Amino acid sequence: MTTTGGPAADTGLAPAYAAARARWGLVLALVAIAVVGWIWTIHEMDGMDAGPWTSLGGLAWFLGVWVVMMVAMMFPSVAPTVALYTKMTRTRSPASPWIFVGGYLLVWAAAGLVAYAVGAVVSAVFGDRLTWPNAGHVLAGLTLLVAAGYELTPLKRVCLAKCRSPLGSLLGSWRDGPGGALRMGIRNGAWCLGCCWALMASLFALGVMSVSWMALVAAIIAAEKLFAWRHVPVVTAALLVGLGVIVLVAPDLLPGLTIPTDGMMPMG
Repeated sequence: MTTTGGPAADTGLAPAYAAARARWGLVLALVAIAVVGWIWTIHEMDGMDAGPWTSLGGLAWFLGVWVVMMVAMMFPSVAPTVALYTKMTRTRSPASPWIFVGGYLLVWAAAGLVAYAVGAVVSAVFGDRLTWPNAGHVLAGLTLLVAAGYELTPLKRVCLAKCRSPLGSLLGSWRDGPGGALRMGIRNGAWCLGCCWALMASLFALGVMSVSWMALVAAIIAAEKLFAWRHVPVVTAALLVGLGVIVLVAPDLLPGLTIPTDGMMPMG
């Protein structure tokens, strides 16, 4: 007499359970790293918020802070994509998911370099004309309005769809091995950058060294990626329009906004 259960069946299910536990362990590890990033950021940025266009400091210092910020802000929302990649990978190499994450962070590190270069060039070219009492508050307000407009564009919708449902993107660009993991992580990071660059620009316009504004932007990014409700970007756009109008008309009335006191445009 034979049975369908027993050790054989348990043996067949064991690899699936082990793989599921590994994926959940990876997700929890990414979230834990993000928590550490938030703790470090809160500690390091204490008292550093100088308002819109806060000084970026030296390149090495800024890039280090920027990468930690991206870890804190992005890891919770990208964790499901990393888990999906881990489930799909054939090699089952424990290093592949982390190489994938490294490729993702590489894109955001490159974006930080671009942001730093833009800030340095703008400050060098325009100088005192972009101090807060002159055109600094106008530039901040317009940045928020541009970000609001981007939320409603077709490109935003495409990039957000790729972030929300990455299966098709992963299948369409699948490559095995460490090189493939890096390439696919970079590709996923590029979609994320296309989805979130305007929100990150808004953070610069509100105070990139402000933990409060950083938390708000991170919450918006997570809501847009993790909730499939199609009107989330519309709500985000409305919020950014409101912030932009207040910054343009009456920045002193915006709670949490630090008004630069030295009259400088210190971004570079």
